[in-house]
Amino acid sequence: MRSTATTEEIASYQENGFVVIHDFLTADELELWREAVDEAVADRGRLLIPGVEPEEADAEKTYYQRVFTQRVNLWQTNDKIKGLVADERLGQLATELAEVDGMRLYHDQALIKEPWGNPTAFHLDVPYWAFTSADSLSVWVALDDATMQNGALMFVPGSHKAKRFDNCGIGPSLGALFDVYPEWKDVTPVACPVRAGSCTFHNGLTGHGAGANMTPGRRRAMTAGYMPDGSTFNGNPNIYRPEQLAEMAVGDVLDDDAQNPLVYSRAAVAAS
Repeated sequence: MRSTATTEEIASYQENGFVVIHDFLTADELELWREAVDEAVADRGRLLIPGVEPEEADAEKTYYQRVFTQRVNLWQTNDKIKGLVADERLGQLATELAEVDGMRLYHDQALIKEPWGNPTAFHLDVPYWAFTSADSLSVWVALDDATMQNGALMFVPGSHKAKRFDNCGIGPSLGALFDVYPEWKDVTPVACPVRAGSCTFHNGLTGHGAGANMTPGRRRAMTAGYMPDGSTFNGNPNIYRPEQLAEMAVGDVLDDDAQNPLVYSRAAVAAS
């Protein structure tokens, strides 16, 4: 696994709001990630978030549920996943790309486009989250080859520079985000097909989406969102359970290692 970014990768990320890192994982590491994710998703069953039961069994899946199979915070229920997404090397790479002092794990998500899965409408990440930052980012690790046929990611280059937190839902209107940000309508998104074991990093305010899975095979990806150390609660419940929210107030620093582990700190490394 790569642990450092090149000067060119940092500059590209800062300019465009995303960067592709080919062959991020070795062949052995890729197999480890695949096995861990498959195991963790199977063990989770129908639960999207640990400890939160679905409201009801779906007689017919919604459009969003047909975009991908999604399971959140697998690190909390599977030690193998924790070892992957809380790896200090991954934290260092995220910290370098974002040019911040340190990163905490906000959450992880397995995102699996099932055969014939719907496209993922363009959207931003941070406006969904329980903190507000222009420096957060996500890693998206391809566990299968991500192609234009099965749902490769697409990014709106430079969109993170707007530093706005307006958003739209992931619904059947693929381009609803461009009604919110009409200045992006004429910007051609950059498609990022990648081999399995490669990854992308993108800023939490970079507009992005993905095509449909127009194949009979699954397109597996494992993602993790990282927030700058020192980020504070903005009042959006998002991934937090009711019992956690009962003890949280807007403005609280999200520094509970049991919920948001510190994965890398420049100061801690310098002091060691």
